[in-house]
Amino acid sequence: MYKTAVLLFIWFALVGCAQVPEEKQDERDPLQALNRPVYDFNMDVLDAYVLRPAAVGYSTITPQPVRNGIVNFIENLQTPVDGVNAALQGKPSNAGVSVARFLINSTVGVLGIFDVASEIGLELEEEDFGQTLGVWGVGDGAYLMLPAMGPSTARNFTGDIVDNFIVPQVALTTPQSLLVFALKALEARASLFAQESLLNESLDPYIFMKDIYFQRQLFELHDGNPPLEKEPETYEEDFLENL
Repeated sequence: MYKTAVLLFIWFALVGCAQVPEEKQDERDPLQALNRPVYDFNMDVLDAYVLRPAAVGYSTITPQPVRNGIVNFIENLQTPVDGVNAALQGKPSNAGVSVARFLINSTVGVLGIFDVASEIGLELEEEDFGQTLGVWGVGDGAYLMLPAMGPSTARNFTGDIVDNFIVPQVALTTPQSLLVFALKALEARASLFAQESLLNESLDPYIFMKDIYFQRQLFELHDGNPPLEKEPETYEEDFLENL
């Protein structure tokens, strides 16, 4: 999946793009001339003709209890990644909670389908290697709009690759990995239906998505307490959660 995204990104680079107007240039986004066509492809082709229709069908035929179980199952697969990165970030308490969550939900919770751990007070603490690199002082790097995957940064894209080598992620077969990826994409897209107007009504949807992506990354890096220099724009929490 990552190889495909990189190859498609290189293809867009070879095609070439128009110069970005000065008023839209952004030091966080030196590859904007490449990113914008990828964004258009993602939204106008993949989302319009594949992802959104699939998400509509998924949300229509899948009962909410089943969707909850799917989300819980996917989150449980991710829990060891959370634990490893919490430890690397110097958060032993969070690492311990992640270990306990994985053990409880994988057994009592029937492979994570039921989130028993949250019911007894062991709340989910999401961590990834992109955040770990940020805690270690590594900057975001260039903003990236990846084909079929959406917004990222050089740091977070690197982190995603590393996270996929942590058990149980690395133990999944290719078909299993594709199934998990598809379910995550469908659930994330379905959860954004109510927030679509925010993107569609913005003056520049590309910039809107980029800004809320960076806002969300800052929020996660500082565990919900980012150092704000000015009052940020208010965006829907559900939209931020699924980027």
